[in-house]
Amino acid sequence: MTKSYDVKDLKLAEQGRKRMDWAEQEMPVLRLIKERFARERPLAGVKLSACLHVTSETGNLVRTLAAGGADVVLCASNPLSTQDDVAAALVAYEEIPVYAIKGESNEVYYQHIKAALDHGPRITMDDGADLVSGILQERKDLIPRMLGSTEETTTGVIRLKAMAAEGVLPFPVIAVNDSDTKHMFDNRYGTGQSTLDGLIRATNILLAGKTFVVAGYGWCSRGIAERARGLGANVIVTEIDPVKALEATMDGFRVMPMEQAAPMADFVVTATGNKHVLDSNTFAVLKDGAVIANSGHFNVEINIPALEAASVEKRQPRAFVDQYLLKDGRTINLLGEGRLINLASAEGHPSAVMDMSFANQALASEYLLKNQGKLSVGVHALPKDLDKEIAALKLRAMGVQIDVLTPEQEAYLNSWQEGT
Repeated sequence: MTKSYDVKDLKLAEQGRKRMDWAEQEMPVLRLIKERFARERPLAGVKLSACLHVTSETGNLVRTLAAGGADVVLCASNPLSTQDDVAAALVAYEEIPVYAIKGESNEVYYQHIKAALDHGPRITMDDGADLVSGILQERKDLIPRMLGSTEETTTGVIRLKAMAAEGVLPFPVIAVNDSDTKHMFDNRYGTGQSTLDGLIRATNILLAGKTFVVAGYGWCSRGIAERARGLGANVIVTEIDPVKALEATMDGFRVMPMEQAAPMADFVVTATGNKHVLDSNTFAVLKDGAVIANSGHFNVEINIPALEAASVEKRQPRAFVDQYLLKDGRTINLLGEGRLINLASAEGHPSAVMDMSFANQALASEYLLKNQGKLSVGVHALPKDLDKEIAALKLRAMGVQIDVLTPEQEAYLNSWQEGT
């Protein structure tokens, strides 16, 4: 590396530090882990490269890893998700090499990933599996020293399981996304609130009374659907999975194919992890003025080249809004260049849910180190006892108490002799 960081402006550092300190107030679980890490130093000397959304919450995760002794380098996991003041603060105050600039080109994005891999990590921390993919494609020399990786998001887990199925995944990976304290809370409540926040900031359009189409009904999509309904929108869900479609129906949403839903839609939001969910056939039937956005990890869910091919003009009436004028006179409004709208035009998930997600990440890195040589190659879930520990810490921080089984109840649950 010829340079120890690449951020927009170090003069932004003070505001970034304040932003991280503010977020930390809503992250009591990670704060407790940070205090223990500072005492025990479980990651002492371990080189760790993280490819994550560079937000105030991520800043607190990086602080925690550094407190545990890790030698950390951070790069962005999306060209539009970086908070430039946080990136500057991590460099200026924490002396963490950061490679992230909001709005960076694809070329610069991959240069930053290369810089993170040039660090020579023994553990990688991914949000979308780009570091692991980079190791397999360009840096196989790193594999012999790798302890493993951790993965934050659904899309990354899908990629990693595909690698494992092909037999090319060379080390163990902890699928942090599969922890209950991650996907049940971060994906549903975090994505639900932050996606609507991004849509409203980008458009300032009233959602009440609008027809709002959500593609998919996984944890992220159901959060978006619930929050859109809460704001008064008439919500339609599209699905390919009959079980999830049935669940959406039982939850009170209309369910239909995208080609039937699109002509009615004022808003369409994708969060499936798949490619071309909105394609030329969708653009052909969308109503004039429809707003389309993506809350999945990669910007391939909306076929932007097909939208550009169908248009005769592109203008930007507001920040983060690209308005395409089609050949038949209709307009379609694409938000955030088809990238994660909750980070492109807003601030991402609230700190309170990222508290649990990043507690999982911190404990997953410690788990990889403690179990080096014991974990098989493949994708693993974080042990349930750690998941429950995070949930218990969160409840304690929220002032919520729960019941405890009596010895008689424990004995009953562990026996089979006693019946009716």
